Amino acid sequence: MGRSRSAGPSSQEAGTGSTLLSLAPSAFLPAIVYEIGNGAIAPIIALTALDLHGSTSTAGFMLAFLGIGQVLGDIPASALADRVGDRRAMMLAAGLAIVALLICFASPTLVVLGLGLLILGASNATFYLARQSYLTDVVPSKMRARAMSTLGGSHRVGLFIGPFIGAVAISLFGLRAAYLVAVTAVACAALLLALVPDLPAPPGQPKGVRGGIGSRAMLSAYRKLFTTLGLAVFLVGAVRAARQTVLPLWAEHLGLSPASTSIVFGIANAVDMALFYPAGKAMDQLGRIAVALPSMTILGVSMMALPLTHAPWTLTVVAMIMSFGNGIGSGIMMTLGADAAPADGRVRFLGIWRVLSDSGNAAGPIVVSVVAGVSSLAIGIVAIGSAGLLASVGLGRWVPRYSPFATRAAVRSRAQQP
Repeated sequence: MGRSRSAGPSSQEAGTGSTLLSLAPSAFLPAIVYEIGNGAIAPIIALTALDLHGSTSTAGFMLAFLGIGQVLGDIPASALADRVGDRRAMMLAAGLAIVALLICFASPTLVVLGLGLLILGASNATFYLARQSYLTDVVPSKMRARAMSTLGGSHRVGLFIGPFIGAVAISLFGLRAAYLVAVTAVACAALLLALVPDLPAPPGQPKGVRGGIGSRAMLSAYRKLFTTLGLAVFLVGAVRAARQTVLPLWAEHLGLSPASTSIVFGIANAVDMALFYPAGKAMDQLGRIAVALPSMTILGVSMMALPLTHAPWTLTVVAMIMSFGNGIGSGIMMTLGADAAPADGRVRFLGIWRVLSDSGNAAGPIVVSVVAGVSSLAIGIVAIGSAGLLASVGLGRWVPRYSPFATRAAVRSRAQQP
């Protein structure tokens, strides 16, 4: 018995590493390249709105159009992936994203910029949903969190690289050159999708059944889950999206240049990027709660501390702490969605799940802009940061109810099952 216990973890880790490595060309590399584009434009969307003579509150609101676009696109994205498959859905999304980025690049007014961001958000919804659905199908449940966190980490790697490339392009060609960096990245991601085949599901892995149930029926069947755990998911999305808004706005408030803001983003995202695999491993071994609660608590508290910064170095330190909180929760929402999703109609379930998180993505920047408009930017930042603490409470209450891997004891119990 002693020899078996000694050999078991080593063998399991080796199998996990091999599985994740085999997924790199089909799942993780396209996500990295695609997200380089989003990373390049993330620091300059609000700045583009300011350049088009928008106010600070308007600039914050413009970034919310990305989230609104994702909300509007989630259900159609699930229907598209249900019909044509994950790969084709992602390639269509990449083509639409290129059109959207070119609209943003050439936008002469705030209205046109908002339209481009809406379309880009819908494209992102399709891309993200399809990759989550694919991983849920082909990865064994015992390593699901590591796969999802690695997918989340792939996004973070792109977000880390993107701002640095964007900063170089901005310094050479001006603010809007970052949109052309994004166009190039998305085109490269589409090329990868066209060339690299997907992997089959492992033997015995229950694969999602497509075409058997619609989104309305799924919503009705799981309405209690969506109105409880879904509320926590909404709050998580709001706080995470607001992080991308409040940082450039506060940097502009402190007088930092666009290139300097991109550097701060890049440094903070390096922290975010470094934590994705440890986060997934902790979720797989210790349970989802062990990661979810500290993630949202740290992110919420550090965001509330952002208005206390008054120099570039203090801004960078707080941004790094925010990224630490965000990074240790890498992949948590995708993992929880995969845990709760039924095999029959899985992609439809995940579409509704993403509506909840993406609704939070849209609401977070709106809360900041509305509160900033009626009081001050600092109060708006504190308000959305406090939502992180509420999200932590909600996750603690409802994750154990709906995830079979919520706690360490639950993980051990599932591992002992044949």
